[in-house]
Amino acid sequence: MKIARLALAAVAALTATSATAEPNWLTVVDTAGGGHKIGNPAAKVKLTEFVSYTCPHCGHFAQEASSAIEVYTASGKVQVDVRHVVRDPVDLTVAMLANCGPAAKFPRNHTALILAQPKWLPLAEKATEGQKARWYGGAMSARRRAIASDLHLYDIMVPRGYDRVTLDKCLSDDARAKALGEQSVADDKKWNIQSTPSFAIDGALLTGVYTWGLLRPFLDARLSAT
Repeated sequence: MKIARLALAAVAALTATSATAEPNWLTVVDTAGGGHKIGNPAAKVKLTEFVSYTCPHCGHFAQEASSAIEVYTASGKVQVDVRHVVRDPVDLTVAMLANCGPAAKFPRNHTALILAQPKWLPLAEKATEGQKARWYGGAMSARRRAIASDLHLYDIMVPRGYDRVTLDKCLSDDARAKALGEQSVADDKKWNIQSTPSFAIDGALLTGVYTWGLLRPFLDARLSAT
């Protein structure tokens, strides 16, 4: 009887703990606004990132800041809205791979692709005429598959749990490609983004801020103020 009471008490304690535990904010993603709002929707501070996958400065920022921003997001105090700046077919291809699968997978997809930029961006910059012909001619879906193959982007996504068939299906989604392009244009009209990466905090675009060292003081000051 005593053992049974102890077991019931343990179950009750576990139930109470799970009921009060916060969710994993790094997997909470809202795409309703056209971007990817990652984290607690009731967070005190809303950080917006405007990112181009083919921008070397964006790659440098990711190397500096990805882990730190995850800490801020996981705390529930900061929600991060990642918004694509689509500059060219390579940008679009990478963005489509980042968006492959359920929204909850986007944060890790995005991080994996941007952190791998030093491996695949030089391949894009040194593309042969034959490769460029495949990237800019033929069906749009075939162009994106050629880019993904030539830049070894499939190799980045397979360890994320994707197979080639699934990735090709995502890359063939012309409606998604159109939506990503149109959203990038709409964001540019709304925010007048002059360079990437660019950032906004609580809806106010920051000027001259493009590194983690420059962004973090703004973020911390806003957190302190709230």
